Amino acid sequence: MTRKSCFFASDLHGSSDRYSTLLSLVEEERPRAVFLGGDLLPHHWAMRAGSDGVIKEVIEPGVRSLRESLGDSAPDFFLILGNDDDRASEEALVDGDRRGLWTYAHERWSELDSQPVLGYSYVPPTPFQLKDWERYDVSRSIDPGCVSPEEGPRTVVVDADDIRYGTIAADLDRLTEGRELDRAILLFHSPPYRTVLDRAGLDEKSVDHAPLDVHVGSIAILRFIETRQPMLTLHGHIHEAPRLTGEWRIRIGRTHCFTAAHDGPELALVRFDPDDLDHATRELL
Repeated sequence: MTRKSCFFASDLHGSSDRYSTLLSLVEEERPRAVFLGGDLLPHHWAMRAGSDGVIKEVIEPGVRSLRESLGDSAPDFFLILGNDDDRASEEALVDGDRRGLWTYAHERWSELDSQPVLGYSYVPPTPFQLKDWERYDVSRSIDPGCVSPEEGPRTVVVDADDIRYGTIAADLDRLTEGRELDRAILLFHSPPYRTVLDRAGLDEKSVDHAPLDVHVGSIAILRFIETRQPMLTLHGHIHEAPRLTGEWRIRIGRTHCFTAAHDGPELALVRFDPDDLDHATRELL
């Protein structure tokens, strides 16, 4: 593995085994950077109120230990949260960013060796209750069986108009206006719509006689990739997609798109060199 190689993992859901495997491999292989694509904490319904224990007890000590042991060879970390993570825990990631442990990437531009990096946590409306990281996609519509972002609970206070009228499409336009993206790495939680990366296990299921769409990714993210053509997009969220489709990567025009979502107990680790994306690999560990 070259020093330019990077790691990408997502949907660790607070698993101590997955974090232990990841941190051990980072120490052994010394990648240039590590990208974590959301759903980093235990399932929201299983967490104690205000819990950010995984951040303070696992992620922060692990990253700090790597920085101490690897010194200048320690990788840069880029992190976002996902729809199953409570936003009340966001401050712990912001604090770690302030102290130089990692880059909290949600809606923030940063760089990896002069390459632009942007993170974005929001996903389109889901059937799940927690709405901290859910947003209307391209319009104020939801699929059958889903709960509106205006109805579900949140762990932080958000402006009502932002909840009602904000969309993923508008966010992406605002965040990338006037920027060149041909070398950009975008760290999303949601995958693009109607691709092998967003295929859910909803075959022959319906709600009130309305058949469910087996593709549950973001239309806005798909259109954004098609029109703006960033170099690389990283995704998670739909755990079963690689198992159902047998694929974990696609090309949309010039853009490489990878997912690290996985519905088994293992860590799904994507290794990639930004200068040689065709030879990226994914391994279950």
